[in-house]
Amino acid sequence: MARTILIDTGAVVAALIKRDQYHEWARSNFESLASPCLTCEAVLSECFFLLGRSHSGKKAFSTLLERGIITVDFSLREQLGDTLHLIQQYRDTPMSFADACMVRMSELHQDSRVFTTDSDFKTYRRNGRQTIPLLAPW
Repeated sequence: MARTILIDTGAVVAALIKRDQYHEWARSNFESLASPCLTCEAVLSECFFLLGRSHSGKKAFSTLLERGIITVDFSLREQLGDTLHLIQQYRDTPMSFADACMVRMSELHQDSRVFTTDSDFKTYRRNGRQTIPLLAPW
């Protein structure tokens, strides 16, 4: 059975922007994945912001969402306490809201890997002490 893929902002942006240093890596890995990739609304917000000047990037990202290739599978209403706890726990890093949501998603989907270019995920732990399985370029 294929692992659930949780896709983070950096992997999305890298796959869609040719000038990104991880573009080739992200694109080839993204194309080989079984869909859908799961994410959270915080990642969507970061992606649209970072793709802001790239009309083709925003269009491509919108298409991935419309086709269900990337789908939101996180309820902040249900996960607020645990998500805020993660932000407090990693206050020295500091952890972004989107990263906290992704770490929480990895706790909820035990069979998952986080597809990311963010090296902070090497530091983060799920369920207190477990390393988070990653699909990362380093």
